Amino acid sequence: MSLLKLALACALTLAPLPSLAQAAPASTAILHPADLGKLLPDAVFFRGQTATTQARNSGGIKFADGLYLVTALVDNSGYSTGIQEKYQAYLLTEVPLDFHGQKLIPGSYGIGIIKPNGSPQFVVQDIGAHDLFTVDAATDAKLHRPTPLQVVAGEKAGSYRLYFGRNYIEFTRAE
Repeated sequence: MSLLKLALACALTLAPLPSLAQAAPASTAILHPADLGKLLPDAVFFRGQTATTQARNSGGIKFADGLYLVTALVDNSGYSTGIQEKYQAYLLTEVPLDFHGQKLIPGSYGIGIIKPNGSPQFVVQDIGAHDLFTVDAATDAKLHRPTPLQVVAGEKAGSYRLYFGRNYIEFTRAE
């Protein structure tokens, strides 16, 4: 009988372990080009035509709740000069975002960095190439290895930086 009690005690002690493993909170992860193979489309629609995405110049975020932000540079050579200037990358987001007080709802957008007065500005357009907003961007002269596009964690918890070379815009997930 004591062997049966010992087995029962072990079973009751170990039974909660699988449920504890399942209850562990997921964490937010920065996604690199190698992580985006199944998420990133080969081409995206913008202003009446399609543009090929550059998988090697992509990045994203998988948030703790399983929702995504994905962005990639695009081949914008088929567009007019005015569109090419602003439409440098495609942004797909399943969560609302905040760029210096400008809210962006989930959806797909054309984005880029422009320098109208020499200072970098981040511009967001809807898929019809209509400007939604423009906010000041920054330049990071200390960035060791600038790449054409990358997403990295920001300096504050819950903030992120979207880099275009050395120019970047900092953003957070909006409420």
